[in-house]
Amino acid sequence: MTNIVVPVLGESVVEARVAKWLKKVGDVVAAGDPLVELETEKIDLEVNADSAGIIVSIAHEAGADVKVGEVLGVMDAVDAATAAKAASAAAAAAPAPAAPAAADTRADVKATPTARNVARAHDVNLDRVPASGPRVTKDDVLRAATPAPAPVAAPVAAPAPARATAPAAPAGPRSETRERMTKRRATIARRLVEAQRTAAMLTTFNEVDMTAVMALRERRKEAFQKKHGVGLGLSSFFVKAVVGALKAFPAINAEIQGDDIVYKHYYDIGIAVGAEGGLVVPVLRDADQRSFADIEHGIRDFAKRAGDGLLTLDDLKGGTFTITNGGVFGSMMSTPILNPPQVGILGLHKIADRPAVVNGQIVVRPMMYVALSYDHRIVDGREAVQFLVKVKEFVEDPALLLVEG
Repeated sequence: MTNIVVPVLGESVVEARVAKWLKKVGDVVAAGDPLVELETEKIDLEVNADSAGIIVSIAHEAGADVKVGEVLGVMDAVDAATAAKAASAAAAAAPAPAAPAAADTRADVKATPTARNVARAHDVNLDRVPASGPRVTKDDVLRAATPAPAPVAAPVAAPAPARATAPAAPAGPRSETRERMTKRRATIARRLVEAQRTAAMLTTFNEVDMTAVMALRERRKEAFQKKHGVGLGLSSFFVKAVVGALKAFPAINAEIQGDDIVYKHYYDIGIAVGAEGGLVVPVLRDADQRSFADIEHGIRDFAKRAGDGLLTLDDLKGGTFTITNGGVFGSMMSTPILNPPQVGILGLHKIADRPAVVNGQIVVRPMMYVALSYDHRIVDGREAVQFLVKVKEFVEDPALLLVEG
């Protein structure tokens, strides 16, 4: 007999929730087959079979909270040939299946958990979805779910995709629905309250004239895209500006451990990304050593893998400072909350045309409010204000990024 156990889930993650069993008691599995999906505070992951065997028992059903090392179920281990023979016999004994339902999402299809949810929401048969990589992703399912344009004179817009997790609206004017928090949402709630309770958090604001950066992007965007295969966005400018400012104010790249301040002499910048289950913060390692193209590729990769449910625990580990961009959702101004044990987080916001005084003249300029939340226990107000001014200077005069950054 072989135990199916909760694997080591990564740094500081000790608990998970059983999201869904992909196999049932009596199923024959091969080595490497996904057995069960686990939901953690950071990502969802699959537990795979270490060897061929037959599922004998399941100890924890969907919805149960489990800890690292806890037994999820038991397998009767068999050799690969025996497993294959049993699987063939089971297939031969089974009646010929009817035409598969459109929403068939069998566990033996290699697909991400997010892709399975989207397939069910859109009534898509995963068997018929071609994978763009090693597993079927959310984007693969959405492409399959979008009907080919009908051969008519007037184009017909495809319906907007529905959220896979949205609960059905009940009838009645005063109805309620109740949903259990996901592990990630519960952890976000706990950490946000903890951050405000344990840190002396303050926020300082400034505004940045985006004229120079936007003009530079307009001049170089085609050449940049052609050379590097990725667009030149705003994020890389702010990552570069933050690294330059952190070098000038090292306390904002530090953390508190007991009575000690630990100064980090490396720059691992967390990039907050909105995902289906809640905000995640993958980390751009050694951002000071990356080119603009490397940063843009890294951020776009994070966004795609977050949407497809393919981020790993290593992607989310560590980080010395975080950047979050509420502007992509239309936010004009907000106060970002610290991501402990970090002591600084930069919030970016929507770019809007506003009147500004330039050389004594009132002109219209594309302006962005920026906010720095910081831990006043080790970062003084003067340092925080000067840090944000330094970021502003770098972005308003991008040539400084080459000279000082």
